[in-house]
Amino acid sequence: MARGRDPDPPCCQKYGVPLYGAAWVPVKEALKQNPKEEPEQDSDKVTTDEGSSPPPSVDTTSKGYLVCAGGGGEGHSGIPNALLLLDFDFASNSLSQIPVTKLNTGDDLPYRMAVHPGGEGVICSLPKSCRWFEWDAPECTEGSRLGLKSSEKVITQLEGIGQQLAVTFNREGSLIAMGGEDGYLRVFKWPSMEAILDKADAYAAVKDLGFSLDEKFLVSLGNGGPCRVWDVKSATALATLPKENDEVFGFCRFSQTTDNNQILYITAMRGQGGSVVSWNTDSWKRISSKQIVRDPISAFNVSADGKFLAIGTIQGDTFIINSANMRIHTVVRKAHLGLVTALMFSQDSRALVSASMDASARVTLIEDKKYEGSSSLAIVFVVLLAILVYLLKSRGVIR
Repeated sequence: MARGRDPDPPCCQKYGVPLYGAAWVPVKEALKQNPKEEPEQDSDKVTTDEGSSPPPSVDTTSKGYLVCAGGGGEGHSGIPNALLLLDFDFASNSLSQIPVTKLNTGDDLPYRMAVHPGGEGVICSLPKSCRWFEWDAPECTEGSRLGLKSSEKVITQLEGIGQQLAVTFNREGSLIAMGGEDGYLRVFKWPSMEAILDKADAYAAVKDLGFSLDEKFLVSLGNGGPCRVWDVKSATALATLPKENDEVFGFCRFSQTTDNNQILYITAMRGQGGSVVSWNTDSWKRISSKQIVRDPISAFNVSADGKFLAIGTIQGDTFIINSANMRIHTVVRKAHLGLVTALMFSQDSRALVSASMDASARVTLIEDKKYEGSSSLAIVFVVLLAILVYLLKSRGVIR
């Protein structure tokens, strides 16, 4: 009798809607952005040095929050379109079975999203426009939890711009870039929404975008055009990154090396599988290319500390790669039954969330394997020493 699939672990849960986006919530920043109005304080109430009440006591060391987006799209599929706020317990390595908050978006599918790094909220790309959502900070009570709510804020510059396939903030949250299904590339200052880059014919369709860590550059990928690096200040194309042979670029992210130099990673598909190509950000020359997987890559991310890369495939597998040697650190085969649609490392780089069209979200904790390499070398040394002793004995050199 064929053996069935093992039950999902507590770190993997299904939520009833195909998921297209997933991200960690910057909880500390969100709480600072959303202080609750309180009545006049009693004289004996604890205050901070500034004289205000301390922020709500939500444990951000053992608990994390994630926001996911997805749904069945427009029509009568019976599958709702929604944003989901989930909580994750690091101690037990478990995701909440039921969302903390579920916000239905009607007939509009939230297909792409970006969380503001300063905790202001999350922006979602809908079929015709983009919509802003805010965190609902809890009262200062025991067991309180963060929430998510629709915002009254309407961003007029993003009304009627059509489906956006890429949306991202820079690290400081002072810029937002978005690329449309129609190939339109836009960059705005945040939150003033002053346009600083407006390119109507950048591509046939924009596939991915990423800001550099120093905020100076934006890298863009799309159909019907090359990979480009833009100078954000001058709003001009600075470099064009060429493909080799039959490469098809998929995703792009800036990161940092172990010696704190900036580096650019681009995923590429070729006949033999999926690779990661690294680029020098001074000369914009190709440094190296390493094949990682055999299957097409469907999602990609890099950790904030630059130590890890993450790849998701159409087969539902997830890979965490050590950036120092481009070797696989962790692999989860069949992490999802459907293709992986989104990946994101936590802000402290200790966990990875993945989402899938099979309606599941999964968190993978990153284990410390720093001694693995030295242990392997020790084993090899012992084996070689044993072989040497055997050869010397067989030739009578030693007895």
